[in-house]
Amino acid sequence: MRKSGPPKGLVSYLVLELLAEKPRYGYEILKEIEELSGGHWEPSYGSVYPILYKFEDEGYARRIERADEPDRKYFELTDAGHDELDAKRGEVGGTAREFADVILGFYHVYVTLAIDGRFAVENPEEGWQFDEEFSTWIVEQLVRHHERDFGEFERIDETPEAFYERLGLDVS
Repeated sequence: MRKSGPPKGLVSYLVLELLAEKPRYGYEILKEIEELSGGHWEPSYGSVYPILYKFEDEGYARRIERADEPDRKYFELTDAGHDELDAKRGEVGGTAREFADVILGFYHVYVTLAIDGRFAVENPEEGWQFDEEFSTWIVEQLVRHHERDFGEFERIDETPEAFYERLGLDVS
């Protein structure tokens, strides 16, 4: 179970990968991560910029000057940064369960606000609401993204426990 936010190390991993593509500046990295999330998430300035400065201090990135943009602080990956990226790829590869917990956890809270009488959320007359129609739309978007990226969506009839057992995963 996740305590909060994205899996630990995700933002620094994304920064490394983006710097491996080409030199970038902080705001450009923020916007690229937002685009990667389909426009649904952007890390804070308070997370990306300290990562860039930390990478510079640790020798993973270095600042470069660009004559055409002298006021921007561009960073490029160093050889040590490429080594760190290789290590981070393994770390982030092990966070799939944490991602699933974040996605499912927030979806469960969304539905709870829609159906659990203990919570008195007042939906506006227009716009986004906590209800079945919007829940259906969210699930439909997930299915559409799945089909775009992985092919036809097929329902899984297994219970969560059976799914975990089949894959040899720990239920807790």
